Amino acid sequence: MRVAGKGGVGFSGRQVLVLGLVGLLVFAGAGCGAGGSDEASGSQAAEGLELLLATTTSTYDSGLLDVLIPAFEKKYGYEVKILPRGTGAALELGKRGDVDVLLVHAKEMELRLVEEGYFVDRRDVMSNDFVVVGSASDPAGIQGVKNAALAFERIARTGSPFVSRGDNSGTNIKEAAIWKKAGIEPAGAWYLSVGQGMGDTLRIANERRAYTLTDRATYISLKDKLDLEVLVEGDPFLFNQYGIMAVNPKEHPRVNYEGARKLIEFMVSPEGQEIIGTYAKYGERLFVPNAGQ
Repeated sequence: MRVAGKGGVGFSGRQVLVLGLVGLLVFAGAGCGAGGSDEASGSQAAEGLELLLATTTSTYDSGLLDVLIPAFEKKYGYEVKILPRGTGAALELGKRGDVDVLLVHAKEMELRLVEEGYFVDRRDVMSNDFVVVGSASDPAGIQGVKNAALAFERIARTGSPFVSRGDNSGTNIKEAAIWKKAGIEPAGAWYLSVGQGMGDTLRIANERRAYTLTDRATYISLKDKLDLEVLVEGDPFLFNQYGIMAVNPKEHPRVNYEGARKLIEFMVSPEGQEIIGTYAKYGERLFVPNAGQ
């Protein structure tokens, strides 16, 4: 398992693979004569065992993939390169054919893109929930509120500091939906949009003693480093579904569709679901496997 940087890069993962393969072909053709075709075939076989997975920063920050992906690699012989991005950025990588498979959490958007032909074989994999966290001082008085939109309305009305991921991630999309439900367009000195992943957003909220919306898994995985408490939870609107899907090989023939299918099958298999369901930190389970529901 390898992890690509979270920020932008000059070349996509797919471009790096293609450039590397071209270099090998040129070298083989120039120095090996008739043996060049065999070496090219070998390089193509090696490329076929590499799989590019775009996933959310929240999934990556939770640590789940440190357990799940090595189990897949050991079973099938693939090397998985992970690109942690916000869901919006991950979906764009998939639409361009720069990755093979995606694990994200914006189900309505995912289903729409499947309908439009960008992705295939989408399956539900697991779920958890979003929570609103903040300092124990709770200046907006939202602790124990069971309606996320009401909590957001109180935060805005009191001008209490709120940190938004602001990165078109699945969490950011859910946050925007809550503000819309509350009838508020957040703006002003109290509202900070940082354009960062979930872990970094939590750290900024911690430094500023601010509120933020987070998936529960990332919060649990980092809570020993934070002075933030779960203040709002239990609203059905905060349900958080994760799905896995392959890039459509008819749109992008270069993708490793066979490998993508194997990873999808592994994630929804009894073995994959058991790994997901037993993964815990600080005695708390981070995800609920739900592929069979």
